[in-house]
Amino acid sequence: MTDTSDTRPAEGEAQAPRRSRLRRLMGYIPLIAPVLLWAVPCWVLLYSGQHWPLPVTAAGTALFALGLIAMPLAMARGHGRRQQDRAAIIGDTLLGASWILFTWSVLLGVLLRLALTVACVGESQDRARIVTWAVLGTTAVLLGWGYAEARRVPRVRRLDVRLPRLRPGLDGLRVALITDTHYGPLNRTRWSARVCETVNTLEADLVCHTGDIADGTAERRRAQAAPLGTVRATRARVYVTGNHEYYSEAQGWVDLMDELGWEPLRNRHLLLERGGDTLVVAGVDDVTAESSGLAGHRAHLAGALNGADPDLPVLLLAHQPKFIDRAAAAGIDLQLSGHTHGGQIWPFHHLVRLDQPALAGLSHHGPRTLLYTSRGTGFWGPPFRVFAPSEITLLVLRSPHLPAQLSDA
Repeated sequence: MTDTSDTRPAEGEAQAPRRSRLRRLMGYIPLIAPVLLWAVPCWVLLYSGQHWPLPVTAAGTALFALGLIAMPLAMARGHGRRQQDRAAIIGDTLLGASWILFTWSVLLGVLLRLALTVACVGESQDRARIVTWAVLGTTAVLLGWGYAEARRVPRVRRLDVRLPRLRPGLDGLRVALITDTHYGPLNRTRWSARVCETVNTLEADLVCHTGDIADGTAERRRAQAAPLGTVRATRARVYVTGNHEYYSEAQGWVDLMDELGWEPLRNRHLLLERGGDTLVVAGVDDVTAESSGLAGHRAHLAGALNGADPDLPVLLLAHQPKFIDRAAAAGIDLQLSGHTHGGQIWPFHHLVRLDQPALAGLSHHGPRTLLYTSRGTGFWGPPFRVFAPSEITLLVLRSPHLPAQLSDA
C-alpha cells in the first residue's frame, strides 16, 4: 500500500490558488458580460465588412451603446433596493434580447458566413450583409416565439414513474408538480388562475410546488399568488422554499402558502395513506436557506425524515436538483425539483449544467433514487423561453408489486 499522506497537502495547496483565481474571475463576469452581449453583435452586424452608409452605422452603433448603458441601469433599479417593476421589465427584456442577439450573431456570423464563402455566394460585402439580415431575422422570430412560449399556460407533461418500494395500494397515485412560477414585475394574475385551473383538471392526489413562487415579497405579489388557493388535491397540497424566496422575506411566503391552504414542508414530512399503504412525503428548505441568515431556515434532510419508518418509500421535495447527492445517500426513492428552467433561453442550458446534475426530466442517481427535474411553470427575468418549454407535470407513481391479475390488466 502506498502512503499518499505526504502528497495530499501539496495537491491541496496547488488547488487553492486555482480556486482563488477562479473566484476572482467570476467576480469580473457582471462587468464583462454586458459588454460582450452588446459589443459582439455590434461588430458582427455593423463592422465586419458590410460597409453600410455612415448614417446606418452611426445609428446602429448608438442603439447598441444605448442598450449597453440602459440594460444594467434598468436591472439595478428593478432588482436592487428600489425594486421598480417598470425598470425590471425593461432591464430583463433587454437582457433576453441581447442574449439571443449575441448567440445568433456568433453562430451565424461564423457558420453562415463560412457556408456562403464555400458556396462562393456574392462578394465579401454581400455575404456580410446576408449575415446581418439573417441574424436580425432569426432574432426577431425567436423573440416573438420565445415571448409567446413564456406567457402561455404550460402544457401538461405526463409520465409514469416506477418506484421499486411502492406498495400496491399506492399504485396509480397522481402527483402534480408546479414550480418556479416566479410571479414578478409583469402582472400574471390571469395566467396564474389559468395555471391553477389546468392543475385542477388533473385530479391529482398530491399537488406539489417546489419553490421560487415569486420575485418580490409575499405582500407585493399576493394578488398573483392568490389563485394558488383554488388548487384542489384529494390528499394534500405541499410546498418547499426555493432560493428566490430567500431574496424576498422567505417567512412571508411560508406564511402566505399556509394561509392559502398549502402545507409548507420545512424539514418535515407527512404521511400519505391509500389502499392500506403509506408514502412518506418530505420536504427541505432550499440549500441557500442557511446562508440567508433567516433564523430556523436551512436544508436539513435528517430533520425532514425524523420519525419516518425507514421501510416506507419516500417522496422528497427539494428545490434544486443538486440536493440529489444527499437524497441518494439517504436512500430517498424520488426527489422532485425545479430551479433549472430547462435553461430557459438556449444555449444557456450549458451554463446551468455546470451547477446542477440534471437539467430536465427523469434521471437515476445511486442504487434506487430517482430525480425528476421540472423545466418550471413560469419564467425568471427575461420574458422569453427558447427551446426550453415550460411545464405542468403529472407523475403517476407505479408499483412493481401488483397482484398478477392487476399487473396483467
